[in-house]
Amino acid sequence: MSLQGRNPGQNLVEGSIKEALIRMTLPMIAGMILLFTFSLVDTLFISLLGTEALTAISFTFPVTFTMLSIAIGMGIGASAVVARRLGSSELEKAKQASTVINYIALSLAILVAGLLWLFMDPIFTLMGASQQLLMLIRQYMVVWFPGSVMMVCIMCGNSVLRACGNTRIPSLLMAIAGLINAILDPLLIFGPGPFPELGIAGAAWATVIAWLFNLCLLLYYLVIRLEMVSPQVPSQEVFASSGREMLRIGIPAAGANMMTPLAAGVMTSIAAGFGDRAVAAFGVGARIEPIATLLVLAMSSSLPPLISQNYGAGRMERVEQAYRIAIRFVLVWQLGVYVLMVASAPLIADIFSAELRVVEAIVLFVWIMPAGYGLQGIIILTNSSLNALHKPMLALYLSITRFFVFYVPLAWVGSELYGLHGFFAGAVCGNLLMAVISWRSFNRALDGEMALRQVAT
Repeated sequence: MSLQGRNPGQNLVEGSIKEALIRMTLPMIAGMILLFTFSLVDTLFISLLGTEALTAISFTFPVTFTMLSIAIGMGIGASAVVARRLGSSELEKAKQASTVINYIALSLAILVAGLLWLFMDPIFTLMGASQQLLMLIRQYMVVWFPGSVMMVCIMCGNSVLRACGNTRIPSLLMAIAGLINAILDPLLIFGPGPFPELGIAGAAWATVIAWLFNLCLLLYYLVIRLEMVSPQVPSQEVFASSGREMLRIGIPAAGANMMTPLAAGVMTSIAAGFGDRAVAAFGVGARIEPIATLLVLAMSSSLPPLISQNYGAGRMERVEQAYRIAIRFVLVWQLGVYVLMVASAPLIADIFSAELRVVEAIVLFVWIMPAGYGLQGIIILTNSSLNALHKPMLALYLSITRFFVFYVPLAWVGSELYGLHGFFAGAVCGNLLMAVISWRSFNRALDGEMALRQVAT
């Protein structure tokens, strides 16, 4: 299975678009479920250590999400660059780009993790962590920070595999890592038998060991099986050209991804104005949303390689077809999910709370907010498609516009006019307006690319 003699991603520029999209998306759905389970298992076992440990791990989210955002951004850049090279049948350049991308991801991850480690205490103190909590946070983060370097490399390596049209191996590797983490968590946290009792640090060690195993398997596939990454350091010229192209996409993509926690923080502060019940309902909704939009999240990873390869091959009609099929499917799917959620709203609320006022607020959330998940799907898939078309700044502008011109402001206006009902409904209206803008923006970008190619020919 080497690059010599065949293009490992050629299947994405030939054959049925619909079949290719389904074939790539199904493994990603399984992978996403296991990815969510990874975090859930950590939280579950840490919660058994007590409220203080659970609070400490909650403080780590903004910092860990910063590293995750960098990993996602670099992965988006990697996928877009490598898939376009493969679509153009530039196999050697695709291999060179894959190699450079992994070196850059490693260097950038070491730099950022080192800076966060250096300023760890001031960062968490500024966030409001007490000295007591800071001791627990430090126990976890001194292990997690070095391991996060591997996490960034894993995300980029998986993106290279997806750029080749292979989503099965990344999903399988995520499953193996999740299983290792789940087995090691109770052993290293609580220390039964010969295992050391490491407490909250044990959760970090379980995660890091799982990442290490994942990275070793990934490098085996990339370096030996697919020969997509060379163990040799590329020339300075190749390093500069491929690295510049990847960072041009990856840095704006990472910035766009950071908009999510920023907006969530503002939305939580607005919800706080209605009391603890509203905050609880919004918090429950934040946990429900990734499961309810699982298909959207999976397709946001499987659609870009399909678009990038056909973009590189000059098959713009297939780019348009892939985008339209994905949008239509997501709208129909999310409508079905919404109907199911509305029907089961009381049951969902009862799972998360026994307090009547909180249950009522959760039910209200489920009745209103998921109505916009299909629209949200249009926004997410448009942004990922624009990155695949090597238009990262447009995707970044749309992300900023969504959160800080429509989604958050309209939720605030709605809350001022109609209370909690208006808060949720305003957010849905924001998604509606932004979905229309996103749709039009992608079509304009696509028309522009088609016009440029017509002129060139």
